Amino acid sequence: MLPRWSRALIHLSKLRSFNSIELGKDFSLIHRQSYAAVAPAPAPSADSFPPAKSSANLDKMFWSKPCSLALAPDSPLRVEDPKYEGIRRIVLKMMLFYSKQSKSIRGANVIYRRVLSQVDKPAIYEVFSLEKTFRMTFSLLVLHMWLCLRRLKAEGKDGVELGQYVYEIYNHDVELRVSKAGVNLLLTKWMKELEKIFYGNIVAYDAALLPEATHEELTEVIWRNIFSDDGTSKPDAAALHTVQAMARYVRREVSCLSLTDKEAMFSGNFMFTPLESSSADSVRR
Repeated sequence: MLPRWSRALIHLSKLRSFNSIELGKDFSLIHRQSYAAVAPAPAPSADSFPPAKSSANLDKMFWSKPCSLALAPDSPLRVEDPKYEGIRRIVLKMMLFYSKQSKSIRGANVIYRRVLSQVDKPAIYEVFSLEKTFRMTFSLLVLHMWLCLRRLKAEGKDGVELGQYVYEIYNHDVELRVSKAGVNLLLTKWMKELEKIFYGNIVAYDAALLPEATHEELTEVIWRNIFSDDGTSKPDAAALHTVQAMARYVRREVSCLSLTDKEAMFSGNFMFTPLESSSADSVRR
């Protein structure tokens, strides 16, 4: 994975700056309300920061018993389809608003917003002492996309089809972000590079959770895909503690998602485990 990232970032750093920041140093994902609109990049101090030593006690994190990530019926974070009656419902039905495809697209939008919500928040960078750069944010985005797609795939054909809609929204979002940064002339090339990285990472994560995989394999995959800057295959002693904590986080999210019912997954009415709490073990809804 690293050689492709290196080539991409070296070339991107030679192109037009993004709000006067070299792209190779800060190509951060943009906070926004809708996947279809990209906002201007915030000031560097607000959206780009170097890794700081985590104040969280990683030894006590991600050990609790997995639980469903579904939002409670009365949660203000839930997203529900509007319930229209009478002529309005008839018109919307004629316009295929209630068709399977339309419902899937709406659900995929909500699912992707859940991914962005976890990846865009400062907490995940603070807990794992990560620098918020384009490479890092993209790596975390791919990780959480994999978590969702893996769970959807478990629901069979319908889940795979919904996962394809989620992927298309993700791909459109990444393309907008790259294009907004001024990489229009090479957009197709770098989107292909990012696509290769996406699928390469997903294959590696899947392999690390196979029954025959060793317990350390997921830790090593996370190190290579997210933490490593020098191409090493195994974490060094200084980083091992943090990488192992992220591996526990990933395994716990996999288990939690497996306990999350189909309706919550297909509608997007779930939330990843919040990391704002220092324990990150109490899931508040």
